Amino acid sequence: MHVPFLDLTAQYRTIESEIRAALDRVFERGRFILGPEVEAFEAEFAAYLGVPYAVGVASGTDGLTLALQALGVGPGDEVITVSHTAVATVVGIERSGARPVLVDVDPATWTIDPAAVRAAVTDRTRAVVAVHLYGNPADMDALLEIGQAHGLYLIEDACQAHGARYRRQRVGTLGHVGVFSFYPTKNLGGYGDGGMVVTADPTVAERLRRLREYGWRQRFISEQAGTNSRLDEIQAACLRVKLSRLDEWNERRRTLARLYRESLRDTPVQFQGVLPDAEPVYHLLVIRVPDRDGLQAFLAEHGIGTMVHYPQAVHQQPAYRHLSRRDLSVTEQIVQEILSLPIYPELPEAAVGYVADCIRAFYRG
Repeated sequence: MHVPFLDLTAQYRTIESEIRAALDRVFERGRFILGPEVEAFEAEFAAYLGVPYAVGVASGTDGLTLALQALGVGPGDEVITVSHTAVATVVGIERSGARPVLVDVDPATWTIDPAAVRAAVTDRTRAVVAVHLYGNPADMDALLEIGQAHGLYLIEDACQAHGARYRRQRVGTLGHVGVFSFYPTKNLGGYGDGGMVVTADPTVAERLRRLREYGWRQRFISEQAGTNSRLDEIQAACLRVKLSRLDEWNERRRTLARLYRESLRDTPVQFQGVLPDAEPVYHLLVIRVPDRDGLQAFLAEHGIGTMVHYPQAVHQQPAYRHLSRRDLSVTEQIVQEILSLPIYPELPEAAVGYVADCIRAFYRG
């Protein structure tokens, strides 16, 4: 059996007619940047999350930068986050002018460790970026408590967590600002880059709208230094189609994740821990295993696609070895042992069974 790591064409085939209709609508209108499709998608995504304001931007990375700038975080400020994340998290912080401070993750959930955050706070700390890694919610109660105690902004990097819940509330809406990516592989992915910043603060939302387009409130008049980070009409139109199916697709991912867990119960495989009252969306199904490289090679020989998210922590990469960091021993161990298995809504359950059979065969020797 051949099991690809991901098959985006399978999803497209289920919504092809609706996507083509959405594209026709955009081309017939002849408007391609910050038009009615973006406005409608912003409103629909905000309603889905249960938050008053959503501002479309060009990418999740831009969203993180603009979120920090809209909150007034910049040069001279420190922002605490994790090293076990997509490098985009740190790129977004650095581009705001602030200095990332990297802390370790919880050994069970692999998300930011609140105790490590607490220990890293200094008089220069202005914000914490909590990453809901692989679609698994971080410990928001503890982080909010730390933020309130020290007067810190809490930004949620929900770029992998569209639709995930923490205590029945959608992630991205618990902190001061939430940031989402619509990169094509995401649970809610476009056909190119795109992102969204959400907030309950009208002042922050207005700043975000100005910052994403040259600091304009009135066209061609820059009231402040901004940038060009606009969600385009084509992506918004396609994302509107997909948003209506997001909960259904996420539930399918949870079903497949449960099947993986049940099928691999009596093996050396360790799954990402989930907090009580948290509902992940399994953007990625990541396991921790002994001899990760050997298992990956074995699965490839049997036609199974896998990936490693991420083979190096951010602080281990040449461009970021200079970053300030605390003890990262858990992170450094995790990156040697993690492996991402195929999971997407169109994946047949028989394929999950085959992957699990091959993993068991590998560990039986």
